[in-house]
Amino acid sequence: TMILGYRDIHGWAHAIRLLLAYTDSHYEGKKYTMGDALDYDRSQWLDEKFKLGLDFPNLPYLIDGAHNIILCYIACKHNLCGETEEEMIHVDILENQATDASNQLTRVCYSPDFERLKTAYLESIPGEMKLYSQFLGKRPWFAGEKGLKKISAYMKSSCFLPGPLFLKIAFWGNK
Repeated sequence: TMILGYRDIHGWAHAIRLLLAYTDSHYEGKKYTMGDALDYDRSQWLDEKFKLGLDFPNLPYLIDGAHNIILCYIACKHNLCGETEEEMIHVDILENQATDASNQLTRVCYSPDFERLKTAYLESIPGEMKLYSQFLGKRPWFAGEKGLKKISAYMKSSCFLPGPLFLKIAFWGNK
């Protein structure tokens, strides 16, 4: 059985849980709780961090036998990286674009200058969505012909964690 370790927030583990649900992968969830302000106690994670046998222990983590990489591993294991060269390129482009978008939102939400940065970030969203729309073109999905019924079912289940997106020290997405 795979073990997915994650913080008690939406965060990076959200995409992993969605992909695990989509691929019908059975896993054991190991949720680590972070304390409240002012100290944001991380002892639950820090007590186990270096006992897991991971080369670079961090959250989230996925352990599946000898494999402890996450999204790419699950996607490749279930042949979700595209079937044609064009689909593989699209998946790679989208994965990198999604990472950039996530990093951009994270920078804004953790910045002490949140209110000022939020305005510019919100103004940039329509332009970014236009790029995604152009990239999608006339295709029904970004890659392949697969629907997301399993994702929909997972999001309606009690396993779905709707939030928070970020740690308690963030200025947004922390509840």
